[in-house]
Amino acid sequence: MDPALHSPGGSAGPAPGAIRVLVADDEDDIRALVCLAVRKAGGHVVVAAPDGTTALAAARAELPDLAVLDVSMPGATGLEICTALRATPATAGIRILLLSAGASPDEVTRGLAAGADAYLPKPFTVAGLVRQVRALAAGEPVA
Repeated sequence: MDPALHSPGGSAGPAPGAIRVLVADDEDDIRALVCLAVRKAGGHVVVAAPDGTTALAAARAELPDLAVLDVSMPGATGLEICTALRATPATAGIRILLLSAGASPDEVTRGLAAGADAYLPKPFTVAGLVRQVRALAAGEPVA
């Protein structure tokens, strides 16, 4: 795995029991914001991927507890990654949160039908994303 894809941060490592999270978004600023929200939620970013192909490979290699995926990315979309993860026993249990600028009822339905646990429209607030990550980490239903 390319070390540049791993989360920056000079900490000694994740807190014991911290949820391991893969973040994938092709926009650097959004990816950094999502990583910040994951850390605020008490999670540990194991990989921050800039595209879908890298994200899917990282999910298979790292087996995170949660994947936060942008729907529209080069290489593979968040929906394609979601479908691929659900189709493989080793990755089927990864919780998935999709992020998208498209949040029509049809788009949300497609995301959930692909196997996502939750769907959060962009723009989102850091506080809203922190709540989603905490709920998914706890295995709670997400509204």
